[in-house]
Amino acid sequence: MVVDYELDQSVARVYLNRPHRLNAVVPELTAGLVAALQRAGDEAARVVVLAGRGRAFCSGFDLKEPVQQETVIETRRRVDGIQEVTRAIRRFPGPVVAAVHGYALGAGCEFALGCDLVVAAADAQFGFPEVSVGLSVTGGISRLLPLLVGPMRAKELVLLGDRFDATAAREMGLVNRVTAPGEHEGAALEVAARLAAQPALALALAKQALDRGADCALEEAMSAETDFAALTVAPGTGGE
Repeated sequence: MVVDYELDQSVARVYLNRPHRLNAVVPELTAGLVAALQRAGDEAARVVVLAGRGRAFCSGFDLKEPVQQETVIETRRRVDGIQEVTRAIRRFPGPVVAAVHGYALGAGCEFALGCDLVVAAADAQFGFPEVSVGLSVTGGISRLLPLLVGPMRAKELVLLGDRFDATAAREMGLVNRVTAPGEHEGAALEVAARLAAQPALALALAKQALDRGADCALEEAMSAETDFAALTVAPGTGGE
């Protein structure tokens, strides 16, 4: 299983489980995340904690997978699968808390920032390296990142692709809490327990109200991301 699921009372724990590849993204992983979030909703979990097994949260797209020659339609399906994780996080009625350690790069960074709250270990490394490897951003980050840090900082992060640590991420408004290395998951579970103790309807409505303002343009942003991703694999472009 590349995604693990546990339910403890009203808190669901969802783990990316490809530790030998630093939880790098493959279609099976994105499908597993969507299924786990759906299961959490079906089992009436109040809160989800999303974390990674091994040495990293998620190192992004798995560049060591055999290179597949994709058609534009196949690329659109793959990107839609990545974006469905963002949609599943948003569909889940309660808060989703990311517990981040090690690498949170590319799609991994997008998964984390798509969550409602982010708790990160001090040794976590964030970044958007897509441009440097000829790829396009996904996961709705073209809408969500400018909302979080402003358009100019968002362009700096995506166009240059520099990595930044958890302290810098918190200063930019991308992380809620920074913990000592190894304490991120425990801290995230403490936050989840506090959230689960809130009145369920009020909690769900608060999340929905806050998301609605961003979501009015999020689908348009994700549609554009899919179009641009398809261009990176179009014949003759070579991602250049």
